[in-house]
Amino acid sequence: MLIFYTMGIAEALHNVREKIVNAAVKAGRSPDEIKLVAVSKTVDIKSIKEAVRSGVSILGENKVQEAVGKITEFRATSPFIQGVIGGVEWHFIGNLQKNKAKTAVGLFDLIHSVDSVSLAEELNRCSGSMNKVQRVLVQVKLSDETAKHGIKEEEVIGLLEKVSKMDYLRLDGLMTIPPFSEDSELARPYFIRLRRLAEKARTRGFNIAHLSMGMSNDFEVAIEEGATMVRVGSAIFGERNY
Repeated sequence: MLIFYTMGIAEALHNVREKIVNAAVKAGRSPDEIKLVAVSKTVDIKSIKEAVRSGVSILGENKVQEAVGKITEFRATSPFIQGVIGGVEWHFIGNLQKNKAKTAVGLFDLIHSVDSVSLAEELNRCSGSMNKVQRVLVQVKLSDETAKHGIKEEEVIGLLEKVSKMDYLRLDGLMTIPPFSEDSELARPYFIRLRRLAEKARTRGFNIAHLSMGMSNDFEVAIEEGATMVRVGSAIFGERNY
């Protein structure tokens, strides 16, 4: 599996950060409010280390099996990366199957994709067995696309209530993935809906510190609508050749 680069990772990362700053300022927000999750799926460990050396502090993976080897190798060699020791977070951003929950809890600092009570219960059980409080986001499905995962909008509050009562899960916010389009403006209504859903949840006392929304093609619009985490892969590492 090859990845092709149109520019160096450091330069691409600089461009992404510049766009984050500009989008935040345009929206009257502080750029410090936005966390960049560099999506490293299919990316080799050498390129990941180059990104970290260039300032990436959060890495996102969407397949547990692929992440195991990468994270194990990275953690074993990270002392050789200046200023990185203990400073990199790994986030799981893909669809998580219950049979992978234990492995995910052992690997990831934050899981973005809790979309059912049964998955939350399994994560809570696994976290308890490791005496770990696992940070999670609830993934919301706001489109009709069958390929998209997430809980229905009208069922979100019920799931938040369940998660908030679990001893070994810490609810940190919401996540969504809008339908892909070359026109980033078409994603805006989905980002607005998630923001409004977050506002509703906060009025009911839920901890919605983060909104994870926006990817390489639409993260600037997501920031304008309140994103606190943007998941950017190809704009940093180059287009993937699957």
